[in-house]
This record gives sequence, structure tokens and C-alpha cells, in this order.
Amino acid sequence: MRRNAFFAPLSGQAGLKGGWESREGRGTEPFVEVSWDEAFELLAVELRRVIDTHGNDAIFGGSCGWASAGRFHHSVGHLHRFLNVLGGYVRSVDSYSFGAGSVILPHIIAPIDVVLANSDSWDTLVQNTRLIVSFGGMPAKTTQNESGGAGRHRHRDAMAGLVERGVRIVNVGPNREDTEPGAHAEWLPIRPNTDTALMLALAHGVVEDGRHDKDFLATHCIGWERLDAYLFGHVDGIVKDAAWAAGITGAPRETIEELASALGRERTLVTAMWSLQRAHHGEQPFWAVVALAAVLGQIGLPGGGFSLGYGATNSIGHRSARFSGPTLPQGRNAVDAFIPVARIADMLEHPGELFDYNGRSHRFPDIRLIYWAGGNPFHHHQDLYRLTKLWRKPDTVVAHEQFWNAHAKMADIVLPATTTLERDDIGFSAREAHIVAMRRLLPPAGEALDDFEIFRGLAERLGVAGSYTEGRDAKGWLRVLYDDARPRAIAAGVELPEFEAFWASGIIDFEGTPAPETFLRSFREDPAANPLKTPSGKIEIWSETIDGFGYSDWGRCPAGRPG
Repeated sequence: MRRNAFFAPLSGQAGLKGGWESREGRGTEPFVEVSWDEAFELLAVELRRVIDTHGNDAIFGGSCGWASAGRFHHSVGHLHRFLNVLGGYVRSVDSYSFGAGSVILPHIIAPIDVVLANSDSWDTLVQNTRLIVSFGGMPAKTTQNESGGAGRHRHRDAMAGLVERGVRIVNVGPNREDTEPGAHAEWLPIRPNTDTALMLALAHGVVEDGRHDKDFLATHCIGWERLDAYLFGHVDGIVKDAAWAAGITGAPRETIEELASALGRERTLVTAMWSLQRAHHGEQPFWAVVALAAVLGQIGLPGGGFSLGYGATNSIGHRSARFSGPTLPQGRNAVDAFIPVARIADMLEHPGELFDYNGRSHRFPDIRLIYWAGGNPFHHHQDLYRLTKLWRKPDTVVAHEQFWNAHAKMADIVLPATTTLERDDIGFSAREAHIVAMRRLLPPAGEALDDFEIFRGLAERLGVAGSYTEGRDAKGWLRVLYDDARPRAIAAGVELPEFEAFWASGIIDFEGTPAPETFLRSFREDPAANPLKTPSGKIEIWSETIDGFGYSDWGRCPAGRPG
């Protein structure tokens, strides 16, 4: 894409002035170039028309994905801040990465962000763990990425350390290469989406041997009796043993029995990749991971229990001081309507219809304008043919883009935005233990503008510039956001210098700062004094809350138990 001006569809430009009469050609029409002044004016008029005619709940503030390593020039944050000062927008919740997992985990143990941020360090695993059973492996290829930027790449050395210490690693899944070849991992191939069946059989084997931690299950969990009855067929007449799981997973019965016999005899970690829950009943494998770890009774011990995502990103397996870094305030969204992030096409196809989410019914909004900045729906979404067809339904689609991709081609108006290399910003990752002065390396190509400048231009024409910018330019915001984070850093044991010293140094590295204690250690030591934030305060192997949802489509996966 030539990033030297604003582009608009040829028929759409005339249509915008008269109310966007043409939509069928979206994605196929030629584009014309207009000035920024004309672009701002046209879009401001269209935003006002939609709000005045249909309300703010007719605007979908799209965007998903990381968008930028910077903490200020983060297009998603600016889009949401801008739409909030206009009166709000329909938002999406959760993520494509672990949408089902993020909904289920607070009911049974803890929010997924808490689980991920508190994964034991690789060093802790090397020192303490003797057996790792990894559903989905621990691939090195996905550790090359990290939200906020990868710092030290630890995965390869960590895997070598595990091998040197003689840690047994079992890679469960259809792909042998999901664990580094040098890790000498055992490969247990199973059919895709049968992980939960294998976990149930492993739990059955441990219980049948009498090696389950009865005290932990009695004092730290609720619902164990129900899972116990399910494992041994007292609910449906089907014993969830190795022979049963072999028929489902394709794994040999003897292999399942041997692995069950090994679980928990030494320090054992059960871990799963995020991909397991990207399926029908995707919440089940995450629930089963927690249940299996609870049966072993090692939750809260260094290098034991469960985890989610070793190998998913670079930061999983790194622990240091935790604090929230520079963050652009989003303001208040006055619109209550939302959708789960992966239901964009459903929303466009079924406006006004009900959908269920986390035990409650909600209604799909009638979207007239999609405003998307950051990420690309045409590379995230599931059924692109269906999405392309439904993307032509709204009156208007707006995109901020840097490249001539499907996201841009399927928009009506494309606003050329700068790349990370063309602007000053602050990079931050508490998980990676760094804060970086991201100095601009290149001038903007052509007439491309920062997302902040684009929204400021629109805000001026809509009379909300003061609320959006708060009287600051980009440099002013960088200083404010940095200074705002300093007290939080100090509270976590990290001394950040004054802004000028930080900007001159280029990077502040707080690797080695004291990390929080082992995840759930306090809960393990005294569950009454340190309850979880679940409804019961304990690990919920069976959930009365979820059972109360009354969902009927779970089939052989009843809502009240993993299975």
C-alpha cells in the first residue's frame, strides 16, 4: 500500500456524502486519494450521522491482536479512548488465543492472566520438577514472540537444563515437533481434541492406585466426590480407564497406564498449550488440567501442579517483579453491549438475536459502522468466506492500516498509519523485565500519521479534542504515562529513574528483581486464610455456578464437571 495519503472507494466517496448507498462492491472497488482534511471531514460527518440516527451501540470498535509493542502508540487503545469520548461503542471481550479458557478459569481457580503471569520460572522447573506432561508440547517457535517485545530468549537453554537434570518430558499431541528435538521428549501421539479423555484416564489410574492426595482434595477443593463418581462410571456406567481412553485418543492402553503410574511419584507438572481450548467444548481441557493437578495434590509446590502455555510466548516461564506499566487511560464506555471476540460474523448476521455467554443471555447489536485499528480480522477469524460476505452489511467500514492487505481492501475508508519505526514510544513488559525508550528510526512514509494524530484530527471536527488529548501532544503523553508508572514500579521493588534519564539510557532492565512467591503457595499452606476468588474460595472441580447455567448443548460434557 502507498502510504502517502488517505484512500477511499470510488463509488463509496460519493456514497458517503449521500449516506453510503453502495456496499456490495466492498472489497472489489477501486480507491481514490483524498486529502487528510477531506478525509477527516467525511468521516466526522459519517460518525455523527450514525450516532445521531442509530446510537453509539451501532458502532463496533473492532481490533484484536497486539497492534504495537509501544504503550502509547497502541492503535487499539487510541480507538477505544476516542470512541469513548464520543459516547461509547460495542466492544469485544476475550481473545482468539484463549477465549474459552479465560471464561472458565475464574470459576474454577483464578483468572487466566493471573495464571499466566505466575507460571513457575524455567529455573524453578529445572531445580524441582522431575516429570513434565505437556499437552500440546512446549514449542520453541512460538517463544519468539511476546506482547511488548521479547527480552532474553530462555526457552532453548531451559530445555537443555531440564535434559541435563534428567527431567522426564512427555509431549502429548499429534505433532512430534511440538517439543525441541534436543529435549529428548517422549512423544505420545493422540487424536486432536481428545486431551480431556486422556487426562480423565490418567486421573482414574492415579485414584485406582490409591495415590491421589485425599487431604488436598478434601481441604482445598470442592466437587471431588462428583468427579470420583464420574471417573468410575457411577454416573453414566462408563469407567474412564486407560482402555476407554485408548479407544478415543488412539494412544495404546499400556502407555496410558504407565504414564498414570508415573504421575505424582515425584514432583510433577501438568501443562497445556492454549490451542487445546480452541474447539467445541474448549473449556473442558483447561478444566481437566486443573482437576488432574488437584488429584496429584502438588498445586502450590515449586515446579508442581499445573500451568498453561509454556512455549506459547517468551514470557511464560519467566518471573520477576510485577507491576502495571505505562497505560493510556481508556475512559468510560457508556455502551453495555459486547460480543465474544470470535463472534463477529454472528453479530453481523443476526442483529437483535440472543446469544449466551458465561451463564447469561445477551443480544447482538445492529452494527452500522465498523471502526478497526490494530490487528487484522481477515487473518484472525475462522470462516473467511462467511466473514467477507457479512462484512458488506454495515453502512461503513473504517480501517487504519500500514499495508495493502485484506483488512484495507475490505474497508470503505483507509487511513494510512505510521509503523512502530516511525514514532517515539515506550516499550514495556513486566513479564520480560524491561522498559524501553523506543526512539523513532525513520520519518513517516509519505503522509502517514500516527493513530493519535488521526484521532485528534477527527476529535477536533467532532468537538471532543479536549477530552481526547487532554491538552497534550504525543511527547507530553509519553512523559505522563511514564511518570504515572513510577510509583507502581517502586512498590514492586523496581526503581525507575526520571524520564529524561530513562530516555537517554534507552532501556531499563530489571531482570533479577524479587519475584512473587510460587503461585498458590499461600493458598496451599492455609486455604482458609488465603482463599481463592472462586465462589467457594477453593478449587472447583465441580462448579455449582456453572451447573446453574443450565446449558443443554454440552452433551457428554455436562456443565457441572470436566469430562
